[in-house]
Amino acid sequence: MAIIKPFKGLRPPKNMVEEVACLPYDVMNSEEATNMVVGKKASLLHITRAEIEFNKGTDPHDEKVYTRAKDNFEAFQEKGFLVQDSEAHYYIYAQTMNGKTQYGIVGEAACEDYINGKIKKHELTRPDKEEDRKVLTRYLKANIEPVFFTYRAVPEIDAIVNDIVTSKNPEYDFTAEDGFGHHFWVIEDAEVNKTLEKLFKEKVPCTYVADGHHRTAAAAGMSAEFAAQNPNHTGNEPYNYFMAVHFPDNQLQIIDYNRVVKDLNGLNTAEFLAKIDENFGITQISGSIVKPEKLHDFSMYLDGKWYGLTAKKPTYNDDNPIDSLDVSVLSKYVLEPILNIINLRTDTRIDFVGGIRGLSELSKRVDSGEMAVAFALFPVSMNQLMNIADTGNIMPPKVTWFEPKLRSGLVINKLN
Repeated sequence: MAIIKPFKGLRPPKNMVEEVACLPYDVMNSEEATNMVVGKKASLLHITRAEIEFNKGTDPHDEKVYTRAKDNFEAFQEKGFLVQDSEAHYYIYAQTMNGKTQYGIVGEAACEDYINGKIKKHELTRPDKEEDRKVLTRYLKANIEPVFFTYRAVPEIDAIVNDIVTSKNPEYDFTAEDGFGHHFWVIEDAEVNKTLEKLFKEKVPCTYVADGHHRTAAAAGMSAEFAAQNPNHTGNEPYNYFMAVHFPDNQLQIIDYNRVVKDLNGLNTAEFLAKIDENFGITQISGSIVKPEKLHDFSMYLDGKWYGLTAKKPTYNDDNPIDSLDVSVLSKYVLEPILNIINLRTDTRIDFVGGIRGLSELSKRVDSGEMAVAFALFPVSMNQLMNIADTGNIMPPKVTWFEPKLRSGLVINKLN
């Protein structure tokens, strides 16, 4: 069963949380991070994106950047921007978007569970991105940002969370500049913490990485490194665990992740549409946005028009976790044979657009002349994600988009 433990969080004082808290490091570039910290001397970006304190163009992976991150991390603690809790707790972190709130439990996950497959993944990691997070962890000796996990909902855990959030005021409660609400409770009752730990051990056989595969892999890698350096290693040291927010699956919704392509691979519009017609029925042509309404329905924007497409059988196989994915159908019957896009990870002719930007972003990029065609997909379901992870399969690149992103800086897990 999954190991999820309470821990002594390092947190900002209530009156500083909005200044400290920031978006995760990997959803912005250096220039955007520089703009985000204007007037915010205590923003965690001074640690997670420390290159912003150097000249423009400084390599984020330069040793001096990691050293500055470490110095800033220590200074934040000395100045009282971050304060260590004296007791181990679980924490509840809730996010509100468009009137819907999802409640997660912040706790320590076990690196051993990642190694033995109790923490299940659905994506591959890139060695360079994994190494970057390992180096930062090596310098800070802390999980500076949480990982986004999910698990199959447990009614008893839901009941405890509901009791706390309906009976106590949150420790932190603010709306970020993007309009998303963030709410945070400290579970101080020792008996409740014990009950939650027991419920996770008895009721949660495994957890799933929803967002944060690189941070998860880096945490496991650094755990092994720290263990190798410790001649008295027991397996109980803080570095054997890492921080994650665990959301029940029935509260989460995956947002669509769409594709735009720069050219039609030498085809004109009529030739391209004829090839599309071989495996997809064109169900609608419109000047206004056409949105996919169910699995195996697609939208396509081309030459100022929206097309509704429905995949014909046997382009998909709903009995196979990978072949049932619409991203697989699109790759197998459009991107590869028609547009000659074979490797989604490396081909520069394709780009990916998170559904949070809206389908109008797709037509905007095509109308600008930057792209030639855009495809909108029906979102992957949580059940599809879990089935793929359960069967040991790996999703194609850029399939899942979760929103809101976890705010960094609400709580940090020190490893020493």
